[in-house]
Amino acid sequence: MASFIDKAKITVKAGKGGNGSMAFHREKYVAAGGPDGGDGGHGGSVIFKGDNSLSTLMDFKYKKKYNAENGEDGKDKKRHGKTGSDLYIKVPVGTIIKFNGKIVADIKTEDTTFVAAKGGTGGWGNAHFATATRQAPKFAKVGLYGDERELELELRLLADVGFVGFPNVGKSTLLSVISAAKPKIANYHFTTLIPNLGVVDAGEGNSFVAADIPGLIEGASEGLGLGHEFLRHVERTRLLLHVVDVSGIEGRHPVEDFNTINEELKNYNMDLMDRPQIIAANKTDIMTDSGPYEELKALAAEKDIKIFEISAATGTGVRELVAYIASCLKEIPIPEVEVEPITEALYTFDEEEFTIKKDNEVYVVEGPYVTKLVSSINFDDYESLSYFQTNLRKKGIIKALENAGVKEGDMVRMEDLEFEFIY
Repeated sequence: MASFIDKAKITVKAGKGGNGSMAFHREKYVAAGGPDGGDGGHGGSVIFKGDNSLSTLMDFKYKKKYNAENGEDGKDKKRHGKTGSDLYIKVPVGTIIKFNGKIVADIKTEDTTFVAAKGGTGGWGNAHFATATRQAPKFAKVGLYGDERELELELRLLADVGFVGFPNVGKSTLLSVISAAKPKIANYHFTTLIPNLGVVDAGEGNSFVAADIPGLIEGASEGLGLGHEFLRHVERTRLLLHVVDVSGIEGRHPVEDFNTINEELKNYNMDLMDRPQIIAANKTDIMTDSGPYEELKALAAEKDIKIFEISAATGTGVRELVAYIASCLKEIPIPEVEVEPITEALYTFDEEEFTIKKDNEVYVVEGPYVTKLVSSINFDDYESLSYFQTNLRKKGIIKALENAGVKEGDMVRMEDLEFEFIY
């Protein structure tokens, strides 16, 4: 079980954009060179990508933080900084990604990619700000920080058929008979500690993937037993195969077993009740009393569920079961995972946002936009200072300060800058 990890929490951080350069053209015999500071490079993004060769989230057990490369700062002679390299994180196909408890991505194929953290924009160099009236701007913009967030990864195995049932009913034996999978098989409960996958050849070019889910017990949906840890894998299956022990050797009744398992599936996810179901009445080779099996057949008929009398140990009825499953799958669509649309609200960094609070007698203005603006200003330069004041009004910060009660002469703090408020 130690090698199969299907849940993980990690932190991803995109690269910061490089700062714009403040530089001026210097050349022999040229009396007055103009601004020639280049732009900073954009930061790299963090991107998830599906990989069919992976089957577990084991790698994320040991590494929890993933950082993309920062963009380079701009240089003189209008040379732009290099864009930071994107960081690609490979995950098993079937992985879903959650942010703030919402599913934001479903990595369902090898071609599926998801930008989980967007790199910061590179800052403009002073050459960007040159105009006919401002020919020598002495300021440049700093690069923006990239997104940073904590994500939850969940692996939900992509299988066509999910084997469900109580422990020791023969699910693993059945999987080993119809596929090349080699699950651990023994005559005791909870032999299967992790989900096992097997590719089943149904003949005539037909094949499907079957998943042996660890045995469920009553209360599994509330956390009892082992199966509750793996119920999420049932959500991705197109068809549910109830493997029911009709031999009576465990002292349980097959009808009660079938109803109990369905109740646990319903409690876990009501949508599973709409999933097509088949019953495999197993261990008929050692059945001594056919009464309970006949009751299960009656229940199946009542619910219009196909039932097969099989023995995974001897192979009786298995071929017919496989053929029927293959025929059913041709008509059953792959269940879709509902994904939240990606909006800017999901991202940690919102450059337009700012807040105003009062610290004793000082009005403190904070936020990503304020950080970016203050960092880009040369306060010894008149034009740069004018640019600062214009943007405070343009972004509504002056109006917000007035609404907060600021008066002329009051102190205002932005980052490390503290000044008197003057109309």
